[in-house]
Amino acid sequence: MKAPAKLKIGRSDRVDFPEWQIFDIDAKVDSGAYTSSIHCENIDAFYLNGEHCIRFIVHDRGKPIITESKIYASKQVRNSFGQIEYRYSVKTIIRLFEESYPIELALTNRSSMKYPVLLGRKLLHDRFIIDVTTKNLSYKEKLKKRIESEKTQNS
Repeated sequence: MKAPAKLKIGRSDRVDFPEWQIFDIDAKVDSGAYTSSIHCENIDAFYLNGEHCIRFIVHDRGKPIITESKIYASKQVRNSFGQIEYRYSVKTIIRLFEESYPIELALTNRSSMKYPVLLGRKLLHDRFIIDVTTKNLSYKEKLKKRIESEKTQNS
């Protein structure tokens, strides 16, 4: 059986996290990072009905969105500045090119970074080919479909 064709993705894009009601958030594609990550604040681990959960705030265009999830993993990692940090990660769904993909996201403070979301190799592998000369390919496709849909509805 032939493997599905890989989609071309640019150096950055806008992505959706529908389970969290977050849409069109800026993301940087980074083949040097294994795990994807998202900028969060006020990260608070707690137990709910015997399960290890986490509550955190994600900012979507300046609007704080309080999010809760089960903790998928916790580990020590070396950040981009070479410092060791303890990070939690969660699993959710990401939407790119009108398709849903499972994703593991490390919760971290990316406030000093341009992009609040970083897409790593674990998500990209066997799905996407990176074209660093382009950006927002998924978002542009989404806008094009939205405009076509509006034209059809207004006809």
